[in-house]
Amino acid sequence: MDLGVPPQRTPQPRDAAAGRVPLAVVVVDADGRVSHWSAGARRLFGVAREDAVGCQAGELLPVSGALRQRGDPLPDGAYEEFGPGPDSSPPIGTVGYPTAGRARVDDAGRGRLDVLWWAYPLVGPGPERLLVLAADSGPLRRGGTDGDTETIAPGFALHTDFPGYRELSGRLPEILPSMSVREATRIVSQVLELGYPVLEFSHRDRIPVTPDWGVPRRTGHRAADGPRHTGPEAPAPHTAPRPELDLEYAAVRERLEFLNEVSGRIGTSLDLERTIREVTSAAVPRFTDFAGTHLRAAVLAGEGFPDGPPDVTTVWHRVWVEHNDEPGRWDDTVPVGESIAFPEHTPFFQCMVTGEPVIVPHVSEELSNRISGEFEKRDLRPLITHRSLLIVPLKARDVVLGFMVLMRRPGREPFDDMDRTTGAELAARAGLVLDNARMYTYQENVAETLQDSMLPQIEPRMAGCDIATRYLPGARLGRVGGDWFDSVKLPGSRTALVVGDVMGHGLNSAAMMGQLRTAVLTMATMEMPPARLLRNLDDLAQRLGEQYLATCLYAVYDPIRSELQIANAGHIPPVLVRAEDGRAELLDLPTGAPVGVGGVAFETATVKVRPGDRLVLCTDGLVEVRGQDIGAGLAALCASAAHPAASMDDACDTIIRALNPSGGRKDDVALLMARLNGIPDGDVAEWQLALDPREVSRARRLVRGRLLDWELPDAVEAAELMVSELVTNAVKHGRTRHIGLRLVRTGALLCEVSDDEPAPATLLGTTAQDESGRGLVVVSGLAREWGTSATAHGKTVWFELALPRLPHPRSNAR
Repeated sequence: MDLGVPPQRTPQPRDAAAGRVPLAVVVVDADGRVSHWSAGARRLFGVAREDAVGCQAGELLPVSGALRQRGDPLPDGAYEEFGPGPDSSPPIGTVGYPTAGRARVDDAGRGRLDVLWWAYPLVGPGPERLLVLAADSGPLRRGGTDGDTETIAPGFALHTDFPGYRELSGRLPEILPSMSVREATRIVSQVLELGYPVLEFSHRDRIPVTPDWGVPRRTGHRAADGPRHTGPEAPAPHTAPRPELDLEYAAVRERLEFLNEVSGRIGTSLDLERTIREVTSAAVPRFTDFAGTHLRAAVLAGEGFPDGPPDVTTVWHRVWVEHNDEPGRWDDTVPVGESIAFPEHTPFFQCMVTGEPVIVPHVSEELSNRISGEFEKRDLRPLITHRSLLIVPLKARDVVLGFMVLMRRPGREPFDDMDRTTGAELAARAGLVLDNARMYTYQENVAETLQDSMLPQIEPRMAGCDIATRYLPGARLGRVGGDWFDSVKLPGSRTALVVGDVMGHGLNSAAMMGQLRTAVLTMATMEMPPARLLRNLDDLAQRLGEQYLATCLYAVYDPIRSELQIANAGHIPPVLVRAEDGRAELLDLPTGAPVGVGGVAFETATVKVRPGDRLVLCTDGLVEVRGQDIGAGLAALCASAAHPAASMDDACDTIIRALNPSGGRKDDVALLMARLNGIPDGDVAEWQLALDPREVSRARRLVRGRLLDWELPDAVEAAELMVSELVTNAVKHGRTRHIGLRLVRTGALLCEVSDDEPAPATLLGTTAQDESGRGLVVVSGLAREWGTSATAHGKTVWFELALPRLPHPRSNAR
């Protein structure tokens, strides 16, 4: 295909007939590789088709802005771009509007070429994602002996702007190289929808790019005159410019410039509400005096694609309003944030159910009264009377997501058909951007829901310790990671504290995290020592797959013995803040390897603590900063952890603010802080009982006496009965050792009965004729919780009774 040019005063190209310039046509697929390469592309860029097809388009074409991510640097040897161009364009296939520009290309045989290009994003079932047209602008310039030159720029226009547009568009498929009729028709329909390629001259001439046609001389012709089929040798007639055509051309150009400007202003963020504000604000005052944007509730909530067409029950949210009246003028009439269902007999309803723009050039008083009367408790007449009204739908994939209400004040030109087309194009571009933001918001919500469902609901107060946690999703797209924390209630008033980090990010890491967290929870309730638990977790990770790698820190706090037992699998060390002097220290623990590596031993370390000490566990996302030594982050963690705070939550916030001041860390962060309060000796009572049935009554007396000493008379009857049943079972099943009985008073009453029989206690089904087996049935019915756990010498059966909540003394986090 050749690009038709005016034959007069035009230098002859070396490889083209007079009046014509070869046009390069290239199609690029989703991977950025050339799939079609025309003969004109071979002549312009000097690369044969067999060498071009399959190559990265960015290496061959001077349109790198349309082929690279925003902000990426130009590769070595890339073409130098200038003039209007898409330097900020998103990747292939992610925008819904075309771009154009100019570029300088250095050719060994021809010197420096000035190339004009047009780039069209493509959608559809085929692999084609970008159509690129290009031409050498040198032969197009008027370069006379007087040095007269003019500026030439590529642009776009509605193909219907030109007489004979049906024949013009009918010949357009001929430009596509080596394509089937179906493929060419599909691509051409998108080109016509996005804008016909034109040449714009500094003298306000506009010429369509035409397949194999001679184009009349520009002098005396404007866009509305259209292409005349004169042939390459026919002289172009001389016609005086018509002022009305100049005005029409200026109006079209104004609208194109407005749409291009708006396209550059919207879509700078994937935040849905920010995108709405950009779209609404871009229209005022250049195109309209008032703009209000409404979205369907499902879209704004970040839910899935709206189901079914809208109707009178559909709830719409007014997301943003922009106008050039005095500030606050319409705040009461159309408040931002309002949810509303639009009545049926209104132009708003007509737009949202038909999906087509609705234009009312002048809202008379009669029409204003009729529209306003459809709304209960709302008088719209001051806003809409004597104004020009245009309502345009915001659509994506033929589904109405929202609509924009545009109004012009009296005294300004009312909306006309051309404005209707401009408004529809504005809404179409905005709809694509909004749909991208909607999908991103939806994916964000899904990711956050998934992450929240996988993170535990931590009890802030456990036996002998208080716990506070924080989780911060990373700044990466998707915001789902593999960091987790947990606390597990263990027998004997002990608490297991866990923090872990699956290597990697995204849904796969989150799924792995869920599996490993469940495994830790299960093994913790089986009373496994920390080192053995990590050993089993390592074996499990290896069986699950090679990609299952994670660091993990597992600690068990015994508030009665005032000690921690900790094992580490490749995790950053915990920080212990001493209550005595406020000093923070990194605990020196055997590090071990991450779980999933295999073949590495884990060790359990025992650390003595005192009441009021604080243990801080976190993942590396809090302390690691790219380009810095992790030691600096750990030192900052110690310093911030040692800072006094009024509460555990305040202490956590202090650490987050100190190590994540801007909130822009890319990795997710898990933080768990435990204040180790201990249990005073006066709240613990222990006895040894013999393997003698007479010890059952003694156990009851001991329990009664201690509960009365603790001023817990309401718990005596139930505790006596359950202790009697458990001691009876221990006497019956015990072997040679003594029976242990222990009471612990915390927020609840804990009772433990230990014996040397390793078989766990089991709740059995009983009937009215059974003479035994009812002991655990009684315990299960009276206790808040009960359970059995294995010990080194047998088992322990325990139960808890709820106690009246006593005032908890307030103390600072130090």
